[in-house]
Amino acid sequence: DVQLVESGGGSVQAGGSLTLSCAASGHTYSNYCMGWFRQASGKEREGVATITSGGNTSYADSVKGRFTISLDNSKRTMFLQMNGLRPDDTAMYYCAAGHGTIATLTCRLRRSVDFGYWGQGTQVTVS
Repeated sequence: DVQLVESGGGSVQAGGSLTLSCAASGHTYSNYCMGWFRQASGKEREGVATITSGGNTSYADSVKGRFTISLDNSKRTMFLQMNGLRPDDTAMYYCAAGHGTIATLTCRLRRSVDFGYWGQGTQVTVS
């Protein structure tokens, strides 16, 4: 099993920056996909960014050029650097992980159904 814990959310003014962290614990897999999803009030969950164990990344069009996803494998931690934040970035942000060859192949699609492990979420509010 895998446990995921997010941190780093908060309130920020438009144009500001935040860095979210997702610490993973439990079983280790050699092939995996990790990602950040968000869900705003009254809206569906959206795949923001994903990264494979091989370092391949994928971003939603709405965050390209502003958000950067990265991994620190030594610390088993994933990050989401968010710059140029806008009010429409306000949402609960979730860390997610999936493992196996299929997960790495579908990672770029950013589909929540492909992820078996989820964190509790961290709130980001942009005003």
